[in-house]
Amino acid sequence: MAMQLVQVNMKARDEAALGRFWAAALGWNLSSEGPGVINLEPVGFDWPDPSAVCIDLINSAEPKTVKNRVHLDLATTSAEHQAELVARLIERGATPADIGQGDVPWTVLADPEGNEFCVLEPRERYRDTGPIAAVVVDCADPRAMAGFWGEAVEWTRHEVTADYASLRSAKGVGPYLEFLRVDEPKTVWNRVHLDTAPDLADDRPAQLARLRALGATDVDDHLPWTILADPEGNEFCALVRHSA
Repeated sequence: MAMQLVQVNMKARDEAALGRFWAAALGWNLSSEGPGVINLEPVGFDWPDPSAVCIDLINSAEPKTVKNRVHLDLATTSAEHQAELVARLIERGATPADIGQGDVPWTVLADPEGNEFCVLEPRERYRDTGPIAAVVVDCADPRAMAGFWGEAVEWTRHEVTADYASLRSAKGVGPYLEFLRVDEPKTVWNRVHLDTAPDLADDRPAQLARLRALGATDVDDHLPWTILADPEGNEFCALVRHSA
């Protein structure tokens, strides 16, 4: 048994408005499990399932001050689809973003709260991922990060180099998890981070021990869930999964 990568967690000043933006961008359902929390998942989705990495938006007054180290890449099926999606998202409040990408075939945007994301040109490898092609993590050492996360969630390595690494669920479904080498060090708490959950509710203590053995470190265990950090200091949550 392993931990599952279940969702991307985003902090938001206005989680309801940001939820509406991302629900429209992805064509997903929007719901709330309580005040200050918005959940986004595909229509008819049975959580958790590797066919999708969902999104949780959590209310936070803390401002965004630096480029996020975790972002989403959105998939498109044609040049027309890419242009239509970019135009539609700008109409809904996205803005063009310059993160030093230069002249590239994809489009970099920021959502209404400034979170960077990419609308990719059509790529064959992403034809069956769903609307999210990849969850991308900036890092110093893609090889080491792929090693940790591949073991942590038992995803298959598809490409690993000194500058880039990609993983995908062993079932060959859903988005990729990608690691991109950057020179900028991590300086602040990640406003966008990964959430994991155990396969089975009673397997959680063993899985936490396994994550620590792989190189995760404790950040906070005074919540109903546990906050850990991966070997490069990126925070992630090990959620509590309740028995059926």
